[in-house]
Amino acid sequence: MTREWNVYMAGEIHSDWRGEVEAACEGLPVRFTAPVTDHPASDAAGTGTLGEEEEKFWADHKGAGVNSIRTQTLIADADVVVVRFGDKYRQWNAAFDAGYASAMGKPVITQHDSEFDHALKEVDGAARATARTPQQVAAVLRYVISGELA
Repeated sequence: MTREWNVYMAGEIHSDWRGEVEAACEGLPVRFTAPVTDHPASDAAGTGTLGEEEEKFWADHKGAGVNSIRTQTLIADADVVVVRFGDKYRQWNAAFDAGYASAMGKPVITQHDSEFDHALKEVDGAARATARTPQQVAAVLRYVISGELA
């Protein structure tokens, strides 16, 4: 029986990097999970389930709490956590997910452009691998899961 690997794909939601990793891992015994990647739905998670808030702070607070139920559960179930940092927005949530996963003893693979090396030095220091492209992420996963070099 082949072991199925659970890979949680955290981070940037404004590109198709997840699809690229999944396509490059075709044929591997892996199940990919992710946060809600519909940005408006993610932003409205709290107010859409628990009611409206007049102040943006409290709306965001509710949303972060509701979203964290999914995030923390899927990270806890993951064998490996991949965290992508893109070039849009400041991705504090991605950094939090990487730290949370690392604190839980989960192996973390980060993926970002070299321009973010300095800003992410502590995050990369805790990661087991730092990739530049989705294809490199997939190559690391392929090797870890099957022992095959791409």
